[in-house]
Amino acid sequence: MSVVANVDDSKSYVKHQLWRLRLTNNDQIAKIAAFKHIAYTYDIDFWSEHLSINTSIDVRVPPESFNYFADFLTSDGVKIEYVIHMNDIGEIVQRQSIMHKISRSSSKINDFAYDTYHTLEEIYTWIDQMISTYPDMVAPFTVGKSYENRDIRGFKISSNKTATKPDGTKVAAKKAVWWDGGIHSREWISPATVIYIAHSLLSKYGQDSSITHLVDQFDYYILPVFNVDGYAYTWTRDRLWRKTRSPTSNSSCYGVDPNRNWDFHWCENGASADPCSDSFCGDKPFSEIEVAQVAKFIKDRQDTIVHYINFHAFSQLWMSAWAYTTTPPPHFKLQDDGSIQAINALRTVHGTQYQHGSIAQIIYVASGSSIDWTYGALNITFSYGVELRDTGTFGFLLPADQIIPTGEETLAALSALLRYIENHVYASGGARTVAPCLHRVGLFIFSLILVIVR
Repeated sequence: MSVVANVDDSKSYVKHQLWRLRLTNNDQIAKIAAFKHIAYTYDIDFWSEHLSINTSIDVRVPPESFNYFADFLTSDGVKIEYVIHMNDIGEIVQRQSIMHKISRSSSKINDFAYDTYHTLEEIYTWIDQMISTYPDMVAPFTVGKSYENRDIRGFKISSNKTATKPDGTKVAAKKAVWWDGGIHSREWISPATVIYIAHSLLSKYGQDSSITHLVDQFDYYILPVFNVDGYAYTWTRDRLWRKTRSPTSNSSCYGVDPNRNWDFHWCENGASADPCSDSFCGDKPFSEIEVAQVAKFIKDRQDTIVHYINFHAFSQLWMSAWAYTTTPPPHFKLQDDGSIQAINALRTVHGTQYQHGSIAQIIYVASGSSIDWTYGALNITFSYGVELRDTGTFGFLLPADQIIPTGEETLAALSALLRYIENHVYASGGARTVAPCLHRVGLFIFSLILVIVR
């Protein structure tokens, strides 16, 4: 069975179902964990990646695999119960496509709707509008070209005001923030939320004292869509495509998981060397031109960037490093306290509940991730991965009417987190903490001294 759509046709999800499995013991977890490695051969896609006892696991199953997967779930004396959570994924995809077309036809020219999803071309037109509307605050940048020769476009927000320390004295150099969306292309709520946040910073500057203060305190590098080829592909060929669109050693399988391709503990646990896997790490670190160019852009500004977020969907999680190991990093409490500030503020807006912790501890081990690299390689301490709405009711097909509420609560979370960060990076004594690599070296030297003394 081919695991990719025919290049001449859009992939159809008609009659595909979302099955919700309930795992209640370790034998069931082991059974599903082993199956995940071959699931793609049956065009079965795990929407939930975290396997734990008494946790629901959502799995997309095509009609041709119904009987096989149902038999598998009851085989080997290890029975796994399931219910059908979505009866026809294709019908949902089609309905959302129709709603988008209606929204586009009813919109006025140059009237960007923040309560609907947008194509890459529409997003780039919006960026141009932000540049023309806020010429003193917005400066465009292009990270580079994608594999399919698309521009990877973002913009910088800056008030050109001098940041201040908590005691009111001016700082020598303003620090910066990097937020990106759409690294996994099917997670449409991610770019939509980044867009909403960026527009809020611009439109509320000078009107809202809290927003004004935060824009004056930091510069903001905004990349609405990271995986531009994959995102474009979700609009034209396959709504649930996740990876990049580069060819692989397997002529039937395309793309690399851009969040397993970073050069920090690359392709260890939680990543796959199989080109057909949705977690394929690539042939080498930074094999994907998009990842390599974003990494270079951030590295060139590592002296100023003190905060990084990679926005995803779904599960409602605010997470910090590490992803490659469950061992806590040296700054875990500092990072996790920031997460707590964020999710507490987020909950006050619409009552939405988020969990917090390190990626490896709260969902799964995933090596070669973006935030492990920004934190571990560049010493950007306040690096986070955020899984936005929801917790599985709609999954990757979150309705557009949830964009604004998601944006509103995420803006509140970011405002609280930025206030927390500014108190640390602008505090007396410097903006940065001890680098993770230096921390490990220090522990090694200390252990060596103990051995010599003994």
